[in-house]
Amino acid sequence: MTSPAPVLHWFLPTGGDGRDPGGVTAVQGRTTTATRRGADLGYLAQVARAAERSGFAKLLTPVGLGCVDPWVLTPAVAAVTERIGFLVAFRAGLVQPTLLAQQADTFRRLFGDRIALNVVTGGDPAEQRAYGDHLPKDERYVRTSEIMHVVRELLDGKPVEFVGRHVRVEGARLDAPAVESYVPLYFGGASPAAEEVAARHAAVQLLWGEPPAALAERIARVQAKAAQLGRTLRFGLRLHVITRDTAAEAWSEADRILAGFDPGAVRASQERFARMDSTGQARMTALHGGSAENLTVAPNLWAGIGLVREGAGTALVGSHDEVAQRLFEYRQLGIDEFILSGYPHLEEAYRVGEEVAPRLLALTEAAA
Repeated sequence: MTSPAPVLHWFLPTGGDGRDPGGVTAVQGRTTTATRRGADLGYLAQVARAAERSGFAKLLTPVGLGCVDPWVLTPAVAAVTERIGFLVAFRAGLVQPTLLAQQADTFRRLFGDRIALNVVTGGDPAEQRAYGDHLPKDERYVRTSEIMHVVRELLDGKPVEFVGRHVRVEGARLDAPAVESYVPLYFGGASPAAEEVAARHAAVQLLWGEPPAALAERIARVQAKAAQLGRTLRFGLRLHVITRDTAAEAWSEADRILAGFDPGAVRASQERFARMDSTGQARMTALHGGSAENLTVAPNLWAGIGLVREGAGTALVGSHDEVAQRLFEYRQLGIDEFILSGYPHLEEAYRVGEEVAPRLLALTEAAA
């Protein structure tokens, strides 16, 4: 029997939005066509309400120099929506864990169980240095593990005394924490160190869209690590979607996007990605090798977005039926949650919610 249908989330484009992917970070440079719609409260509230109306559970709010600050933005958007949750990203190490826990607890006091935390270790040394963080990669993961431990304990209402390599907390506790509302910790990372942190602390391990066989291997490995610690965890997949009534229409849109990429921007993006120390980014880059040739890396899985965009660089491209089928196949691998996005995020929230989500539910119910 197949387990219940996966949970679908959407992405809040807090670096700006448009019909095309492109650079939206301050370090990489901002692409005009990708940021025609500014990340102001009016527009982001529109996207949030569209996602809410379309049945998505949460909105991922990213963190970085090119984004508006998620801790300032998300309460403002929460106040003009009714039920949709927020997967609030934060950079581990830039804020002390007791303050992070206090911020999350304040959010759930105001808005109930509408918050989850996305723990980001950071994979771009240039951006980390811009934030004043100069730790090498392996030490960042040690620090992330310590921070996740302290935040989890505090949000669970426990007093904390902790001395680690990078974190030292004495006499920490939250004042009357809202423990009836659970705040799950989402975490992404593809390196061995990241997998150890996920197995030990994460409620949901986030993955980027790779061919199914590659993801199956990673899921099995992290599950085994968690089992050794007496834990289980869920898995989430971050993907773009280009879905249309017919496959021909969807691939035509992918071709339009690809044709709009400036070759100079592609070269600059790939050079920047090569300087990163992120294993996940390296895996994304390896799918296309910086070339616009042979971008279909698995059935309906297109790596073109990764030519210009850091992080999640693949999209499912096809008819609504094809996209739903591919998502269902990922579900069968063990993916419990999907964080989806499309350009522009306002219109595509409706399209994916109205056309793909019901088809995915039908596939899941038919297999039950």
